[in-house]
Amino acid sequence: MVELLLLVPAASVDRCSDLLLELEAAAVTVEDADADTPDEQPLFGEPGMPQTLPAQVAGWQRSLLKALFENEASASAACVSLLSSEEGVEGVHVQGLQEVAELDWVRLTQSQFQPVEVTPDFWIVPSWHAVPEQARRFIRLDPGLAFGTGTHPTTRMCLRWIARHSPADSWERVLDYGCGSGILGIAAAKFGARTVDAVDIDPAAVESSARNAQANGCTLNTGLPELAQGTYPLVLANILSAPLKLLAPLLCGHLAPGAHLVLSGILERQTEELKAAYAPWLALEVGDCEEGWVLLTGRRG
Repeated sequence: MVELLLLVPAASVDRCSDLLLELEAAAVTVEDADADTPDEQPLFGEPGMPQTLPAQVAGWQRSLLKALFENEASASAACVSLLSSEEGVEGVHVQGLQEVAELDWVRLTQSQFQPVEVTPDFWIVPSWHAVPEQARRFIRLDPGLAFGTGTHPTTRMCLRWIARHSPADSWERVLDYGCGSGILGIAAAKFGARTVDAVDIDPAAVESSARNAQANGCTLNTGLPELAQGTYPLVLANILSAPLKLLAPLLCGHLAPGAHLVLSGILERQTEELKAAYAPWLALEVGDCEEGWVLLTGRRG
């Protein structure tokens, strides 16, 4: 395999990427050409990384496009065709070609996902790894299309809350709203929940949750949001701040008297606006924080 390397201004990135794929590139990736230099510009507003580009700029000022081709001949032909295009590729400079070593992509991907410690005795373990000796409880979960493998702080904080707050007599019913991979519902079941309803607006997430529950010997009632009916002693929602604000009336409507509400997917700077959104129903407080993210919890009176 051979990579064609192109230095591309922001205005030409989308057009060049589309053309390269039309020219049968196996893949096209876009990187900041100034990465790891004083000119590097954060594009996404990650925690601790302020967005520095103007709102109207859709990409880095200088991008490095890497287009993967079967061989040097096809890469060279694609390069000539691209540069001959009449519009949308202004300012493109060829950086060269480089060979790409053949890799065992399955093994490489698997090596990047190690067992995740939630608490000292509760772990998330990919199927290709042995269960750590200290794990009294564990969830088998492989990376997939749906969000939630235990590697992200928002998921880990929810899992920790479940592990630390599971009552001796278990929860009668649990609602996992926006279930993704089903990891939170599976954790609730592992810690004794009798009935777990796991719902999501994405059919792929619903399917993933059902499959992962079966792999872990758990029973989840999976489906679209209308599956959730009545009230629950525990409602979990690991989504994002904006939908969580919109869902405040719905989620609080599913809380039984004395029920716990656990919300995640919230940046520290969004804490007060979430508290305000839920104030008509219950008081939220920060239950955990990690890497710029917070877990908000509340209890209905």
